[in-house]
Amino acid sequence: MRKLWLLFAQSTTVALGVLFIIVLFKPDLLNWQTRQQSLTIQQAQHPVRSATIPGESFAPAAQKVIPTVVNVFTQQKVRTPSHPALEDPIFRYFFGDRLDSRPREVSNLGSGVIVSANGYILTNHHVVEAADEIQVALADGRTLPARVVGADPETDLAVLKIDADTLPAITFAQADSLKVGDWVLAVGNPFGVGQTVTAGIVSALGRTHLGINTFENFIQTDAAINPGNSGGALVDSAGNLVGVNSAIYSRTGGSQGIGFAIPVSIARQVMEQIIKSGSVTRGWVGIEVQDLTPELAESFSLKNADGALIAGVLKGGPADAGGIRPGDILLAVNGNKVSDSASLLNLIAALKPGDNARLTVARKQQSLDLKIQVGLRPLQRTLEPAQEPELN
Repeated sequence: MRKLWLLFAQSTTVALGVLFIIVLFKPDLLNWQTRQQSLTIQQAQHPVRSATIPGESFAPAAQKVIPTVVNVFTQQKVRTPSHPALEDPIFRYFFGDRLDSRPREVSNLGSGVIVSANGYILTNHHVVEAADEIQVALADGRTLPARVVGADPETDLAVLKIDADTLPAITFAQADSLKVGDWVLAVGNPFGVGQTVTAGIVSALGRTHLGINTFENFIQTDAAINPGNSGGALVDSAGNLVGVNSAIYSRTGGSQGIGFAIPVSIARQVMEQIIKSGSVTRGWVGIEVQDLTPELAESFSLKNADGALIAGVLKGGPADAGGIRPGDILLAVNGNKVSDSASLLNLIAALKPGDNARLTVARKQQSLDLKIQVGLRPLQRTLEPAQEPELN
């Protein structure tokens, strides 16, 4: 018994000694996991209704937002293709290595929004895509290296992390609080000239079918958004985040009064999943759909063009196993009405893989409820931007 007690006492002494050394020299090892995954978001309590008052200033909102918006600088090493003539020794004798394909560095510029006081930053995926080095310039003049926590190409969002604490974090507006006609401010670093604030109104909500992202539900605004604004904040007149600036319609490369931002509801959902698990998980059932035109609706003897036409079903996929057939009209998902193919894509993606879903379809003028076990959406390739919309 004496030997056991002596062994216990010695083990305890050694453990306490090791713990003392860790606390003294490496205290960050004790709270690393907590620091990495902790996320505290500031949430606005009430929706803001902005009035058009002559002489009204947006200075209080701008002063609130500017410290939370950062400039994002990236470096990427690009190797240009080697010229075939370089294989000819005579050509190389006369012209040397002028056409050599040594790597060159390409710089990219964008913006980002501090979403948590411990260093999480929300930005666009296309700002940091394939970057070898990322630097973040804070409003207080500091420049810090950043790493990518995770990215979601299908919504063009990414989360960065810098090693800093007690940072000013933006306040999130309530989801779906924005209305057409509300005043908004766009904050970012256009063309690298420095922190810039522009004002406009919400021109439209729920913009889809632009060919920019897989999942689209854009806020359209006439606030000036230019190259370099990507990843910056779109805020309401109280300085609360309502969207992440992402793209513009432009024939010249500059602002022409049509800019697009990812709404805060989507941005927050994607951001929280990335911080929690490093990626975004979405539902999938294995169908190919197209919009239901009035002509198609008439041919199927439907009263209106609401819903989406099932153009194809993946053999062996969840939809095939659940009885979905090509030619069915998908009307609702778990009771949520399907208006078109874009809304269906969002409804399916919101489902949790492994859960059962109820899909309501119209088949031969009859309504059927089919039970489907939701699968995990495979990683999709990003869409190339259309000729008109321009990622900035």
